[in-house]
Amino acid sequence: MRSLLALMFLPLAGFGQQELPDPLQAGWKGDKVCEVLVENESVRTLRCTFPPGIGHEKHYHPKHVGYTLKGGTFRITDAKGTREVNIPEGYTFYNEEVPWHEVLNIGNDTAVFLIVEPKN
Repeated sequence: MRSLLALMFLPLAGFGQQELPDPLQAGWKGDKVCEVLVENESVRTLRCTFPPGIGHEKHYHPKHVGYTLKGGTFRITDAKGTREVNIPEGYTFYNEEVPWHEVLNIGNDTAVFLIVEPKN
C-alpha cells in the first residue's frame, strides 16, 4: 500500500517548481539580451549583448560552444558560488550543459558573446 501511495504522488513531487528559461528566453529586468542569428534543424546561434550594468537573469544552457566577440568583467553566480571574472575578447568555451547561472556585467564596456547550440 505504501508503494502505491508513493507512485500516486510521484507526479506531484515537482509541482510548483518553476523551470528555468534558456538563454534566449531569459533577459534582464524584462528586456532581452540575446537574439537569434541562425536557427535550423541542426543548430541555434545566439548573439548576447551586455552593456555595463546589464546581466542575464537565472537561466540554464544546453550543450553549447561560446565565443567572446567583445570581452568584459562579470559577476557570475552559480552552484559553485559567486565570483568575478574577466572574460577576454576571443575567448572560446564549451559546456556540456550549465544547469543554472546568472551573470552581471560589472565592467565599463559592452560585452558580446556568440552562443552556438547544436541540436540533437
